[in-house]
Amino acid sequence: MIAEVKGSDWTGRRVHFLGIGGSGMSGIAKVALARGATVSGSDIHHSGVIENLTALGAHVFSSHEATNIDGMKSSDLVVKSSAVPETNPEIAAARSAGIPIWERAQFLAALMKGFRSVAVAGTHGKTTTTSMLTVALQHCRLDPSFAIGATVRNSGTNAHHGAGDIFVVEADESDGSFTAYHPTGAIITNIELDHVDNFKDLASIDRIFQEFIGTIANNGHLVACVDDPGVVRLLDYVRTHRSDIAVTTYGESIQADLVIDRISLDSKSARARATLKGRVIGEIALSIPGRHNLLNAAAALLMGINLGAPTNELIEGLSIFTGARRRFEIKALSGGITVVDDYGHHPTEIRATLETARQYVGAGRVLVVFQPHRFSRTQAFAADFAKELSAADRTYLLEIYPASEKPIPGVTSLSIASKMDQAKVIYEPSMPQVIAAIVAEAKPGDLILTLGAGDVSSMAPLIAANLN
Repeated sequence: MIAEVKGSDWTGRRVHFLGIGGSGMSGIAKVALARGATVSGSDIHHSGVIENLTALGAHVFSSHEATNIDGMKSSDLVVKSSAVPETNPEIAAARSAGIPIWERAQFLAALMKGFRSVAVAGTHGKTTTTSMLTVALQHCRLDPSFAIGATVRNSGTNAHHGAGDIFVVEADESDGSFTAYHPTGAIITNIELDHVDNFKDLASIDRIFQEFIGTIANNGHLVACVDDPGVVRLLDYVRTHRSDIAVTTYGESIQADLVIDRISLDSKSARARATLKGRVIGEIALSIPGRHNLLNAAAALLMGINLGAPTNELIEGLSIFTGARRRFEIKALSGGITVVDDYGHHPTEIRATLETARQYVGAGRVLVVFQPHRFSRTQAFAADFAKELSAADRTYLLEIYPASEKPIPGVTSLSIASKMDQAKVIYEPSMPQVIAAIVAEAKPGDLILTLGAGDVSSMAPLIAANLN
């Protein structure tokens, strides 16, 4: 019987979150509420997430004003993301009043204390792997706490304060803040160059992952994908700098501790035999498609075993996993046309998503609406985006979603379009025009894919409505 663990108790303290409706911030706000905190926050975007937080007891302001923190004391806390500028009026008011201000990662690290914590890191696959591990552990009746950057379809939430002693978190490397977590164990799915606004080259990415490895608890454990060249480089570092960490590996390579082979893929599922250190331990049978998802499942299975969960129950839990929001999420099926939404915004992610889409659609066509995310990423990977998008039958290119970046002269979506077969790409910045065009072009048997990390996701339901 697992003893109930409460973690840090925030009863009687107010925690105020800037950008409380964001995918990462909303999750830790939910955990804080469950830990007894009085939660408030601000967000200029109204959403179902805000409505849910309000129903749970949070007080949410619809604008950023200094008065939003009125009544807060020095024993309370303001939590912000790294994207919030010092000029924000709530930040300025908090500093003036002597109220502590923490980054999101600092607060999540505090919530993780006292738990057997697992941080899931890597350039790709973090959300899905974290979600898979969470669902598998839940199936083992371990009731883990978790904080994930997307909604898990099985539970309908992105965070939970559980009664068990395990806390699973998605560890985002984009700004380097994941080095604050100090987990008991970690998963590394892969390492590639990304977030070029913060990391100028692959060596910079390697260094931040090495720093992350240095934060794993003494005598902790690491699960890593030995198929990935970036992870192999990291493992060389681990051997010389963290010999106290227990390392187990997974992948298709026969060098892995947990090998997946006899892989079978179809349009809606994926299967593979799992062999751990020479002994067959079962078959991973997923109800979601994609070869990459079998690797994600292998990571979750291996970590679950390391945490002491029963192997058979972990495999059963993986089989009932239904996906995470915006990860090849089927939004509609209308007139024989499937509409799918996906978060992929890096060339490697786009390759995996289009491979899955092609497997799913069979003889039909794959029609993509792609919105590049950030000017810096577009500038760095324009040729790679063009190459991977060429696997689609048609790509409609929206203009770049800037996030928090200022424009870079000469960098637009035309940087990608100019490098593609002009018969397969249409540059059209207008979302209404793209919706009309793709609805007119689509035929029964086709798959329409909205792709990117910006607001392109809002188009999927509109496309479905127009198809109807």
